[in-house]
Amino acid sequence: MGASLLAAAPAGAEEVTRASYREAVEPICQDNTEANERILHGVRAMVRHEKLEASSRRFLRAAKALRGTLAQLRVVPRPPGDQARLSRWLGFVAAEAELLAKTGRYLAMGKRPGAEGLVVRLEGTARRANNVVFAFEFKYCRFEPSRFT
Repeated sequence: MGASLLAAAPAGAEEVTRASYREAVEPICQDNTEANERILHGVRAMVRHEKLEASSRRFLRAAKALRGTLAQLRVVPRPPGDQARLSRWLGFVAAEAELLAKTGRYLAMGKRPGAEGLVVRLEGTARRANNVVFAFEFKYCRFEPSRFT
C-alpha cells in the first residue's frame, strides 16, 4: 500500500516538511510583523489620550494587512502530516484579523471599554494560535499583540 502511494506522487515533487514550510512562510509573516509595528506604533497611547478615531483607523489598517498575509499563507503548500494543525492555526489568524477589525469599529463608535475587551480576546486568540504551531518554532509567525497594543 505504501509503495503505491509513493508511486502516485508526481515525479520530482519534493515533500513539504515543517522546516521547508517555516522557510516559506516566515518572510510573509516578517513583512506583516514589520507592517504592524509601523501601523500600530503608539496606538496604546492614542487610546489612552482618547484619540479613538485615529486609533480606529490604525486597527482597521492592521486588520487589512493581516487579511492580506492570511491570503498569502493559505496558498503555501503544507506538510501532509500537519494539514489539520495548520488549518486550525490559519483559522486563529483569521479570527485575529476579525478581532483587529472589530476593535477598530468599536473605537470608531467611541466604545473604548468594549475595544479594550476585544484586545484581551485578541491576545488570548493569539496565544492559542501560537500554541497550535509551537512545534514549527516560528519567529515571525508568532503573533504577539501585546507588542503593539
